[in-house]
Amino acid sequence: MDFNVKKLAAGAGTLLSRAVQFTEEKLGQAEKTELDAHLENLLSKADCTKQWTEKIMKQTEVLLQPNPNARIEEFVYEKLDRKAPSRLNNPEQLSQYMIDAGNEFGPGTAYGNALIKCGETQKRIGTADRELIQTAATNFLTPLRNFIEGDYKTISRERKLLQIKRLDLDAAKTRLKKARVAEARAALTVPQPEGDNIMMWKEEVTKCEQELRITQSEFDRQAEITRLLLEGISSTHAHHLRCLNDFVEAQMTYYAQCYQYMLDLQKQLGSFPSTFLANNNQSSSTHMQSGPNSSMSTSPSLPAGSNIVVTSGFSELKASNGSRKARVLYDYDAANSSELSLLADEVITVYSLPGMDSDWLMGERGNQTGKVPITYLELLN
Repeated sequence: MDFNVKKLAAGAGTLLSRAVQFTEEKLGQAEKTELDAHLENLLSKADCTKQWTEKIMKQTEVLLQPNPNARIEEFVYEKLDRKAPSRLNNPEQLSQYMIDAGNEFGPGTAYGNALIKCGETQKRIGTADRELIQTAATNFLTPLRNFIEGDYKTISRERKLLQIKRLDLDAAKTRLKKARVAEARAALTVPQPEGDNIMMWKEEVTKCEQELRITQSEFDRQAEITRLLLEGISSTHAHHLRCLNDFVEAQMTYYAQCYQYMLDLQKQLGSFPSTFLANNNQSSSTHMQSGPNSSMSTSPSLPAGSNIVVTSGFSELKASNGSRKARVLYDYDAANSSELSLLADEVITVYSLPGMDSDWLMGERGNQTGKVPITYLELLN
């Protein structure tokens, strides 16, 4: 194996001179060429951008995927350039449990039907969650990661090269300074043997001056390259701002979808006046006290988990004795032939008869007529 001994020696000498220069600078025994203020500001801006970009990127990943084990698995698959296996997210898992429970309890029961409706809503939320993660990864996380793994790595590489060129420049300055001091001392030495010593140091000074010009030129060129790269940080900020807007829009779409899904679910489950709930409790208590053979008409209790809010319209319908359209909020099984069975979401005609219990209305669906509980209805305008 052939070795270029001179080249290896020169390389070793260069590394040694850099190491000596760096050590003497740290010990305060050698001067250090300072970068201009503009370049220092650009370097500080690049470091700050890198630091906060990493923090924002990592915390966004935590926000989109709270499960640390899932994040690690996705990271491993990404490094292996393979697609991670598909798994149910949290809303989808909850959806599956609710739907299975609803089917087990019976879709025809109020609770079973409500569970199924909640499960379907959770499934829609899970789908929206997947869309948010995909959009955020494409439009926000990927550009941030590209900066960390691409542009900033290039900046770091050129910055290290600039540091090397600066060490070479300062080492050349130190050698020139030492050569000039030695030349001055030789000029004062008497007797001078044929001027050999002075000529030797003059040649050394000339050599060091030429080396200094070369290292200065290389340093200036590298400083300009580094400066041009660092000035691109402003463009990076502008690009990341656009990506941030995309992320905010994706979140806004996601939360708007979730709000609409939950609003629709709330309408399906129903919302009733608190006085009706109190009447139901009171009626149930009166019914229990009067015994199973009592002829008092009581309103059926609401399905479990119903949210009660104040509504209006039923009292006006009672006063006018007119007919109105009403949407059924829950399934209802008729207790006897005088009542009308109901299915959630169907629309029926309702009206009041003189002397009817305040918790009931007459309902019509085609040729079928019977009493229906007010608490299972939502009057339509």
